[in-house]
Amino acid sequence: MDNPLGSARTIRDALGEATHTLSKDGIDTPQLDAEVLLAFHLQTSRERLLANLDTLLQAGEVEGYRALVARRAGYEPVAYITGHKEFFGLDFLVTPAVLIPRPETEVLVDVALALARQYQILSIAEVGVGSGAVAVALATHLPDTRIYATDISQEALEVAAQNCLRQGVAERVLLLQGDLLQPLPQPVGLIVANLPYLTTKEIDNLSPDVANYEPREAIAGGSDGLDHLRRLLEQAPKYLEKPGGIVLEIGPGQASTLADLTRARFPGSKVALIKDHADLERVLLVLAAS
Repeated sequence: MDNPLGSARTIRDALGEATHTLSKDGIDTPQLDAEVLLAFHLQTSRERLLANLDTLLQAGEVEGYRALVARRAGYEPVAYITGHKEFFGLDFLVTPAVLIPRPETEVLVDVALALARQYQILSIAEVGVGSGAVAVALATHLPDTRIYATDISQEALEVAAQNCLRQGVAERVLLLQGDLLQPLPQPVGLIVANLPYLTTKEIDNLSPDVANYEPREAIAGGSDGLDHLRRLLEQAPKYLEKPGGIVLEIGPGQASTLADLTRARFPGSKVALIKDHADLERVLLVLAAS
C-alpha cells in the first residue's frame, strides 16, 4: 500500500485519507474504523477526537497512525489492533487467542440475567468462556451469584482472568480448564454457553477479518455446526440442578434440531426461542423440570 497519510497535517486530513484507503480496500466500516484507530493511537476518545478536527498532528503521529491503518487494510480486526472491545457496557481486553465479543451475544446475557433473577439462581456455569465477556457481565449484574467459567484453552482462560480482575469480579468467577461441563465441581442452576456453531460451509465463506485472524476452534462447529452443542446437551443432565435452566446461543436454522435434542435429554422441559436485533433466532432457552 502506498503512503495514504503522507500529506496529512490535521486530524481531519488523517481521518479523511484513512477512510478513503480503508474504503478502497473493501473495509465495511471505513470511517468508524479510521476514527477508532486514530483515537486509540492518540490515547483519546472518539468524541474528543471529532471535537478537535483541526488539531495539527506531528509527523511521528501520522506515521504511527499509518501503520495501524495498514494493518486494518489487511483485514486485521480493530479489536485485535487496539486490544479492546466493549460488550454489555464494559470494556474487555481481547487478544487473537479469543473470539471478539459480538453484539448479538448480548441477547444471551439478557436472557440469562432475566432467568437468574426470576428463579433466584445462585450458581451459573458459563461454558466456553473465551475473553470472559459473558461471565463477567453476568457476575457484574448478579452480585450474589457464583459463576463457574470453563474453557479448554489455557490462553483464553488467561485473558478471561485479566478481565475478571479489571472488572472486580475475580472472587466470584471461578475459571476452570477442561472440556465443556466436565471441570464443574458440582451441579449448577443455570448453564449458559456461546459455543462454536458455524457449519463447515459457513466457515469456508467467512470474511477475511474472521477467517484469517480469529481462532478457528472458537467458531467451527462441524458439518452442521452442532458438534459442541450436542456434546454439551449430552453432559448437561449430570451437571444441571432440577429445576434448572439452559441458555444457548445458536445459529439461524439450528433451533428445531436443538429443541429436539434438548427434549430428549430433558423430558418435559419447556423450550423457547429468542430473536436477536436482526430478527434471527439467536438464543435457545430451556427450563428443565424437577
